[in-house]
Amino acid sequence: MAAATVTQPFETQPFDDGGAKDAPAPAEESVDAASKAPVEVEPETQKVGPADEDVVDEESAEMTDDETTDDVAGEDATANALAEFRERLHSQFGDWYVVHTYSGMENRVRTNLENRIVSLNAEDYIFEIVVPTEEVAEIKNGQRKMVKRTVLPGYVLVRMDLTDESWGVVRHTPSVTGFVGNSHQPVPLSLAEVEKMLAPAVEAEVAAATDTPEKQAKAAKVEFADFGVGDSVMVVDGPFATMHATITEINIDAARVKALVEIFGRETPVELSFTQIEKV
Repeated sequence: MAAATVTQPFETQPFDDGGAKDAPAPAEESVDAASKAPVEVEPETQKVGPADEDVVDEESAEMTDDETTDDVAGEDATANALAEFRERLHSQFGDWYVVHTYSGMENRVRTNLENRIVSLNAEDYIFEIVVPTEEVAEIKNGQRKMVKRTVLPGYVLVRMDLTDESWGVVRHTPSVTGFVGNSHQPVPLSLAEVEKMLAPAVEAEVAAATDTPEKQAKAAKVEFADFGVGDSVMVVDGPFATMHATITEINIDAARVKALVEIFGRETPVELSFTQIEKV
């Protein structure tokens, strides 16, 4: 009789998933970390293609053409104004004489003389009084502004027929010290000299009518009112503070001066900014 074979029942081992529950899934962790991390967004740069470059070049060319056109128009206007001025100058009656006045009294003399011409009935002999002026860009206390300056301080131009009567009207005007040249027989200016003195005022009038304020300021003569070459100043800042200095050169664009400072008994050239010095 054959022996019976006994088969042992298969014993299923319990699956321990405790560790699996505690350990986070690597894939999910990466996703969560990525979603929580701050996202850097690069600024979007606008790419300029060939067509856009052509547009930019065309716009630049148009702006250049406009500026060139404005410059040409301004030059034509100035040339026309000067031509009219010369024609008028040659067609006017009388001669131009230079009258000497006290400095700073030029406009007062013009006003006084105009009143005397009327009150003394001298209109038939004295025709015009001019104080030549020009527009300059003045820098004062760090501020830049356009101001009008007298071209010939202490002088006034008078267009007149010289007679004893007209000479007396001009000579005895308050603040007039006399005619330039022979005091009793003054020599008139040539028309070329008159044009040279008065043409800048004509050009300034044209520029004021055609140019922008920015362009006028850029083209104007620049004057610095706070300091001048040869002025004695006090250094208030830097290694030379409390020392006296004498200005030898002014650089308006750089806002600096070159000056001589006495160090150990010798004058030494130094460079200082406007803010480092004060006028004595």
